[in-house]
Amino acid sequence: MKAATLVLATSTGGVGAHVVSLVRGLAADGWRVNVCGPQATDDLFGFSRAGAAFTSVSGSATDPRAVRTVRRVAASSNVLHAHGLRAATVAALTGRHPLVVTWHNAVLAPPGPRRRLLELGERLVARSADIALCASPDLEERVRALGGRDVRPGPVAAPLRDPERFPSEVRASLGVGDAPMLLSVGRLHPQKGYDVLVDAVARLQKDCPGVRAMIAGDGPQRAELEGRIAESGAPVELLGRRVDIPDLLRAADVVVCSSVWEARALSVQEALLAGRPVVTTRVGGLPELVGDAAVLVPPNDPAALAEAVERVLADPAWAATLAARATEAARRLPGEHDTVAQVEAVYRELIGASR
Repeated sequence: MKAATLVLATSTGGVGAHVVSLVRGLAADGWRVNVCGPQATDDLFGFSRAGAAFTSVSGSATDPRAVRTVRRVAASSNVLHAHGLRAATVAALTGRHPLVVTWHNAVLAPPGPRRRLLELGERLVARSADIALCASPDLEERVRALGGRDVRPGPVAAPLRDPERFPSEVRASLGVGDAPMLLSVGRLHPQKGYDVLVDAVARLQKDCPGVRAMIAGDGPQRAELEGRIAESGAPVELLGRRVDIPDLLRAADVVVCSSVWEARALSVQEALLAGRPVVTTRVGGLPELVGDAAVLVPPNDPAALAEAVERVLADPAWAATLAARATEAARRLPGEHDTVAQVEAVYRELIGASR
């Protein structure tokens, strides 16, 4: 039986969702799949329930025990596949080949010792991988510049999930009623630019009385954002981690992504699949992802974000145009089956070359 070992670090979002999607697809196609990662990540995503043999390892890229554990688990596999820089650093240090690395994120740490350490890890990983799969064009450029030997696009598909409630039920449960509702989905982390979103909504409420913004997600920035919301008086509610994202998306008037960087944000893909008007920042792989199906604004610009959202809310014809474009763009998105098929093709290529 063909076997693959997948490695990831701590994840509460896109990386974990992608890995569990691969686990399901590979297992269904007859692969024996091992997953190495933090126990909390398996508790959240259920790799073992999806058909993998799960082994708990530390989420730290500098933990020698993690390197030893991944080396042992991967010894019986045909291919080792790491997701994200921390996990890929561990995988590279095992010396196991063939090694596939999916690059999900850019290094966003400010200048200083931590950034220099991360950049050393980037170089090690780029030069160690037999094939690098990159979730956005700027990541492809980065990996090539670091010495990557075989660098390819590696789209990460959003899960296709059906809503379970009517939009009116969702809005009633949130206490929104007929008020304009904005939605943003993602971890409460500086990368997501939620401080900018809060400031934009504070501006927006002056011209759009009654507007409400919902942020679905949790994370380390929660206390800071709660303070900013209270100070600004912005009508923003932190919903915490939610499992009903398809319901929330279909209830929203506008889906907003305020991130300072994204590759192929799953929440934006899901918004397109839901046929919702989208306003997003012009960063990373988002312009290529959305094309003309979203309004693009500069990052870190609350005024531009507020203006773009206000136009959508004030112009039903423009909102309908964006919704129609979103539906059309969604038809061009690769699905989970396409992603699994691409990964399997890469595995077969490497396994054949190693014989």
